[in-house]
Order: sequence, then structure tokens, then C-alpha cells
Amino acid sequence: MKLTAEETAWAAHGFTREIARLAERPVRIMEVCGTHTVSIFRNGIRQLLPANVELVSGPGCPVCVTPNEYLDTAIAFSQRPDTILATFGDMLKVPGSHSTLLAQKAQGADIRIVYSPLDSLTIARERPDKDVVFLAVGFETTAPTAAATLLQAERLKLTNFFLLPAHKLVPPALRALLSAPDIRVDGFLLPGHTAAISGLEPYRFVAAEYHKPAVVTGFEALDILQGIYMLLTQIACGHAEIGNQYRRVVKPAGNVAAVSILRQVYQPVTTVWRGLGAIEDSGLAIRPEFDRFDAGTQLPLPAVVTQEPAGCRCGEVLCGRIRPEACPHFGGNCTPEHPVGACMVSVEGACAAWYKYGQGRWNYA
Repeated sequence: MKLTAEETAWAAHGFTREIARLAERPVRIMEVCGTHTVSIFRNGIRQLLPANVELVSGPGCPVCVTPNEYLDTAIAFSQRPDTILATFGDMLKVPGSHSTLLAQKAQGADIRIVYSPLDSLTIARERPDKDVVFLAVGFETTAPTAAATLLQAERLKLTNFFLLPAHKLVPPALRALLSAPDIRVDGFLLPGHTAAISGLEPYRFVAAEYHKPAVVTGFEALDILQGIYMLLTQIACGHAEIGNQYRRVVKPAGNVAAVSILRQVYQPVTTVWRGLGAIEDSGLAIRPEFDRFDAGTQLPLPAVVTQEPAGCRCGEVLCGRIRPEACPHFGGNCTPEHPVGACMVSVEGACAAWYKYGQGRWNYA
């Protein structure tokens, strides 16, 4: 049932009043998802919270956590004369070590912006003389679609369609964060869209092993306020469990069909996250039986030399170690128009959100 504007205002007032009552000590909450970060800024949620409730951004932006090595590899593929690169638009401006996909496109590389992995199949069928490589970047939310696209390519017997996978799983990244001695988080707002696929079980360890409360949360302003209220209720009681604020979408078992497709096509592997390094079983690689669709193993490339931009602290932002304005590049030579790091590129990036909604407007001390 959709609330009226007046009902929404009253509900928001009720949640903020209860949050203020429960916030008896300083509390640090991580919103894991970049979509949450943007919604928090857009709706002015920080300004509704008491001073001792601090929100920090986490590694929930798939473009941001994708390391430079992947970008450099994608750029190298775009330079192959017989290759068409298909990608979502938010990858174009992400800086690699020496260039971007946008710069390569301007120099004549055949790079196509698609809105679904299935669009890349259409390109492959129309251009059988070219190898079509889809940049499969994302979390549990988008990985099933890429997997289903691969299965469709098999049914169509396409021999010129490939994935360059960089899919990542959120729960192992949370384990890495919780294991880091210098990262202090009292509770987590968990991403509703990834939990809609995986369900609640993969997150149980947060409470069971690390005794931290967490709440799967939707993306509207009231969702986020209620999620914070649910977290503070647990903290006030000294309790830790995985709550589900987003019950209208997220079921405990998740999306069984989507998980089945993931397991059919992919297998967990160790992969590198920007800011967190290599994390065991946090990535998804194409299974050997579908190896013919893996661009990384099927299409030859010269060795890629990778380096991170000097002084960029995007990795620390993604771990909640610093706020974006602590990076020396932020707002100066790093802006959405001319980004130095990935966190300033994506619409879900913490630096981009702070720059667009927060810079110079409010005091976050």
C-alpha cells in the first residue's frame, strides 16, 4: 500500500524519534550497498539522525570494487581489431591504469553500450565475423542474467559470444571487513537486491560468528529509516540477528531459480576487490564445461601491466576507513567529469554521491 505524503512524513518522524531514543551511545552503521548510499544522500537521511549515529559507506558498488587489472584487460580486448566489446554504460569512464573504455571508443574501438546481457547476443548474431565480449560485472543481482545469457548462447550454438566475468559475492566481503582489526562497525544495512537472489542464509554468519546485527533493507527513505531503527533496537538489547526489513521483496530462501542458474554456470573462486584485496570464494568463474564462452581463456591477449592511480584512496573509502573528502584528489582533480578513481564514476559510488549531494552543503563532523 502506497502512503500519502502526509503519512510518509509522520512515519519518518516516528522512526527518527525512536532512533534518537535508542541511540544512547555512539553507533557506527555501514550501508553496504551503493544504492543505499545514494538514497541516504538524496533523502537527507543523515540530517534526520542524531549526531551519535554515524553512517559509513561499504563495498557495495560493483564498478567501484572491480580492480584496475580487469579494466586494463577489458581495454586490451577493445583494442583487438576483430572484437566488439559490449558493456553497461557505467563502465565507460572507469579509469584503468592508462586509459578508459570511453577514450578507446573515441579512438575507434567498437564498444557498444547495452542495457541487458541479451543485447550482446543480438550483436553476436548480427556480426558473426566478430568476437563479441560482454563485460559481466556485478553482484548476485546481475550475475543470474549473465548466466542465463550464456545458456541462451549455448542453445543458439553461437561460437563468437564470450563473457569476461567479474561477478562478486557480497557475504565474503563482509567477512573480510569483519576480520580486519582496524575497521569498526556496529551494524550493517544489507543490500535488499542481492538478498532477493541469495536469501538470508549467506548472511547469518555476521550475527552468529561476529555478533553484529544486520538488517536487509529496501531503498526508499522509510525503508532505510526503519532498517536503522531495527538495527538500533538490536544494539540497545545487546542482541544480534539478521533482520529483514524488505520482506515485500526478500524471502528467506531467496530466488531459488536464479541461484540454480548461478550454480549451473559459475563456481566460486578467489578474486580481488579494490580496497580488500584477494578474498576466498568471493568471485564467480565460468565452470569448465562452459569454458568456451570465457573470453579470458579463449581469446589471446598480451600481458597486461596494471597500476593504481597515485594517491587515490578509493579502496579505503570502500572499507569505511575514511570518508571521501579525506582523499587528496576529492573535489579537486577528481570529479565525476574527470574521475581519478572508480568511486567517483559510478552512480552508486560513494565519492560521486558525496560530491553530488554533500560537498560544501553540510557539516558531517
